Amino acid sequence: MVKQEDVDRIIEMAWEDRTPFEAILAQFGLSEAEVIKVMRLNLKRSSFNLWRKRVNSGISQKHAKKRNQEIDRFRCSRQSAITQNKISKR
Repeated sequence: MVKQEDVDRIIEMAWEDRTPFEAILAQFGLSEAEVIKVMRLNLKRSSFNLWRKRVNSGISQKHAKKRNQEIDRFRCSRQSAITQNKISKR
């Protein structure tokens, strides 16, 4: 399903409130349901429960439909291009 070297980055992106599931889909080809499976398999139960609670709360902007319409990107405009799943350094 997912390469082991990508799992850490997927978990990191999933934990970030500002990174929508669509960004994970664009970079790794994983749907929201698949991200949830990855998180469930790789996190402790309590950590997974905390993450799901936060994602489903009004605080998180993990779903593009819940985001402010003025935000039309999922990375900083000053961020260099993402290459081979690593963010390029300045």
